[in-house]
Amino acid sequence: MLIFQIQYAFHELPVNSHQSLRDSLLDHGGKLNAESPPAIVTQLSLALADLALQMAGWKDPIMDLVQRYGSNPQNLPFLLEVLTVLPEEVNSRSLRLGANRRTEVTEEFRKSSPVILQLLDACGESCVGDTKGQMKIFRCLGSWFSLGALSEELIIGSKLVTAPFQALVIAECPASLHEAATDCICSALYSVEDLKSHLRLAEALYNGVKTLPDAYHMSVALDDTDKSINYCRIFTELAESFLEQIVNTPNQGFTGDLGILDLLLTCVGHHLYEVAEITFNVWYRLSEELYQRHEDPAIETFKPYIQRLIVAMCRHCQMDQDHDGIPGESDDFGEFRVRVSELIKDVIFIVGSSNCFAQMYENLKQQTESTSWDVTEATLFIMTAVAKNILPEENEIVPEVVKAILSIPPTAHIAVRYTSIQLFGELCEWIEKHPDYLDPILQFLLAGLQEPKLASAAATSVQSISTTCKGKMRDHFQGLLNIAQAIDTLHLSNEAIIGFLKGTAVILTQLPVEKVGEALTQLCSFQITPLSSLLTKSEDHKLPSHIAHGSKEDPTVWLDRLSAIFRHTTPVITNGQVHPCQTAVQQIWPVLSETCSKFQSDIRIVERCCRCIRFVIRCLGKSSASLLTPLVTQMISLYQVHQHSCFLYLGSILVDEYGQEQSCQPGLLNMLQAFCVPTFKILEEHNGLRNHPDTVDDLFRLCLRFVQRAPVPYLQCQMAKPILCCAIAACPLDHRDANASEKPDFEVRKNLVKGLLNEHGSQLVHALINACLFCLPTFMSADIGEVLYELMIVDRPKIDEIRRDIDNIAQSGNYYCTQEIGRELSNIRNGLDHMRLDNNISSTTKFKGSPGINTYTSGPPDLDRVSNHLSHLKHVMDIENLQGKQENQLRERHHYAVQNLRGIQQ
Repeated sequence: MLIFQIQYAFHELPVNSHQSLRDSLLDHGGKLNAESPPAIVTQLSLALADLALQMAGWKDPIMDLVQRYGSNPQNLPFLLEVLTVLPEEVNSRSLRLGANRRTEVTEEFRKSSPVILQLLDACGESCVGDTKGQMKIFRCLGSWFSLGALSEELIIGSKLVTAPFQALVIAECPASLHEAATDCICSALYSVEDLKSHLRLAEALYNGVKTLPDAYHMSVALDDTDKSINYCRIFTELAESFLEQIVNTPNQGFTGDLGILDLLLTCVGHHLYEVAEITFNVWYRLSEELYQRHEDPAIETFKPYIQRLIVAMCRHCQMDQDHDGIPGESDDFGEFRVRVSELIKDVIFIVGSSNCFAQMYENLKQQTESTSWDVTEATLFIMTAVAKNILPEENEIVPEVVKAILSIPPTAHIAVRYTSIQLFGELCEWIEKHPDYLDPILQFLLAGLQEPKLASAAATSVQSISTTCKGKMRDHFQGLLNIAQAIDTLHLSNEAIIGFLKGTAVILTQLPVEKVGEALTQLCSFQITPLSSLLTKSEDHKLPSHIAHGSKEDPTVWLDRLSAIFRHTTPVITNGQVHPCQTAVQQIWPVLSETCSKFQSDIRIVERCCRCIRFVIRCLGKSSASLLTPLVTQMISLYQVHQHSCFLYLGSILVDEYGQEQSCQPGLLNMLQAFCVPTFKILEEHNGLRNHPDTVDDLFRLCLRFVQRAPVPYLQCQMAKPILCCAIAACPLDHRDANASEKPDFEVRKNLVKGLLNEHGSQLVHALINACLFCLPTFMSADIGEVLYELMIVDRPKIDEIRRDIDNIAQSGNYYCTQEIGRELSNIRNGLDHMRLDNNISSTTKFKGSPGINTYTSGPPDLDRVSNHLSHLKHVMDIENLQGKQENQLRERHHYAVQNLRGIQQ
């Protein structure tokens, strides 16, 4: 409880009581000894450390602690614990320290580092043979390495830099001490990542690591996995810190020693994949470094290492020989194989996909009848990982591999057949260039569809081939339609079925236009018939509780399938031609409408239904006009009862399609007004904006579509003013989508927005500035800057209002205005004073996005400077300590906005 109060409520403690609290904690600490319960020692240490970090009046706490406890051996365990947690707590998220205070504390600790090193040196000499004492020393040393507060000159000349390595080379080193020494070394290696600044310490650590390979091999021989993992962690951390120099200057000096990669590959060769997995991030980073350079000599240098890595991964991916099912992805080993696949895809450019494929094919050819199936499957698995990168024109290796797979007998292990099916799916681009293999491959996959354990993988591969080879799959459409009719008898997962229907819909689009309608009607009927049956069985407004989600009795299953079909049905229609999908839509619309009404209280079903209707409308485009009136009428009716935000989203789709049609604009604006009344009601509730971010997001997306498609009618409607007030109230939201969607609503035409800004512009500017500094994450500052820029384009005097808001920050009394904060405020004011607004706005580069919005790929330099200063000001302000005050301010602003909304509505 005390720790919680110090961490989260320290600002409520009167300043004159800080010293008495400190003295009380110090007195309690003096009563602890080596026999004290560890939990009490840790809790008291944290409390004292957190107090020292927040109590600015406590100068040089390190020296005070050492002088108070350092001379009494009984107090040393507590002293070491406090000195361990102090550096750790500097960057703790639970402790709300501002950036300035963190910098100040770190500098104080750096000045105290000689005392720390002297203390740890003395403790090390007195703790020889004392495992617990040595552990505490290593933990404390590692903590100070992590903070980067140790004097490099002093640590290099100290025995402390070699002590952890000396502990690790002892075969009998206790496991707990082994881990503590490892953690210490890893922290030290991490601290020297900037090699130019820490070259001497880096060399000392490098020399220490070079003493460990023999100890690693001994741990492998003794089957001591924990110690093997510890050594691997050290080798990996060394490689991480030295990697940039290894790539820049391979085999030049100790920093470019390629032997470090040999150490990693030694660990990769460990018989346990858990050890090999520790090294993965190094290979990811190596691939990134080489990819950015595009230098052939550098790639050639590292190619042998990647080849050895892939061979080792192939061995690690072998399944147990007694495994009798398909490869799993949900267990630990399955997840490891997924990560291996991702790793190989990242590094494969270094050795070349074709070379890797050829190497794996050679492995296949060398296998004999005595070769176990798991070796074959692992080889195919590695080939699957690189298959997408094979050049489609390759004519030597891939044809031989395809023929070999097609000759696999049905009696082969099911895992081999499963991975072969996946490989064919990954080879879809190659198959598209080699149509002669299409028919036999499809027959192979269709045979897999008949087996329950292979069906889902086969359906996924059929989808990939159908999507890629759509032009060549037209002749197979009827066969796919027959499969779609019987698909629920094939033991497929819902995900695989949706993928199969996606591929089928893509091929349907390739049919002659006159055949598309009939084919789509058939494909939809397989989903509509069971959905209609469910509607007759279900009670109104709810799904029976015994029906499991994802089962055939769940309406969302059929709605998701229909969504997949219409999402990927995109026939090419010439002007004046009747849309071929209209007939199918007319047949399914009554069922979709009834589904939405019957299950109106079930948000899950309604969202899926709206999603399906969305893709239907996108499929038909303007040809969906016959649905507009009944759809809008139903949406308005249902939204009055159930405020599902998906109706707002669907409304934005309708505005996007029909907003430019003058005959449709009155009806769409009436829809907006009908939506706003219940929406404002729920947003007026306590924390309504924060509790309903999806509603905020979808409401302003709807408004944005009006701005894009019908700006004049929208700004003339009576809801424009309350929507603007709602947007002002929503500025402090830290929900990214909700916050981002409400801001483009302000980027509107100058001559129509003047009236709104004259009435609410000051509130808007104030809300934006405060939201940027006190409420929103830093990455959203650019959005704020963009809105402020648009405001200043429309109304130049807004620059003065922004300047006044910035000036008022320092006098607000909410926090102490440091010199650095003052400099940032001055920079912002200067930027505003020198800002030049170009009258010819149209000449500014626009972002390739929605029409009607001036969104700039790179803002004017002055604006960019001001935005950057806003971001930096937010960073340097010690705002976290005033959380309570800021929450009160947010509540007051929210209350004001809500009252404003109510007044306007009245």
